[in-house]
Amino acid sequence: MRFLGLFLRTLFLIVVVVITARVASPQNETIWSAYETPSDLVRTLLGAAVCLFVAAQIFTYSRDPAEMRRWVVIGGAALPLALLCAVVVW
Repeated sequence: MRFLGLFLRTLFLIVVVVITARVASPQNETIWSAYETPSDLVRTLLGAAVCLFVAAQIFTYSRDPAEMRRWVVIGGAALPLALLCAVVVW
């Protein structure tokens, strides 16, 4: 149960990072053209900060077995929804 909870939690957070990076990317062609419009620059910087925060959460987890059991239930429900969201956003 601990391994499954950790696995589902990690997959969910990775999908959240991918979705955030995709949504926060500039609407123009390249990352270097984000400086042309301030809204693209702010969205890119905010998205990078969120991606770094969520990526850091992948490596910080509780060693409490009860929390990992909770992630089995949460990950089982949230992971398919996050994957569906990733497919729709992409």
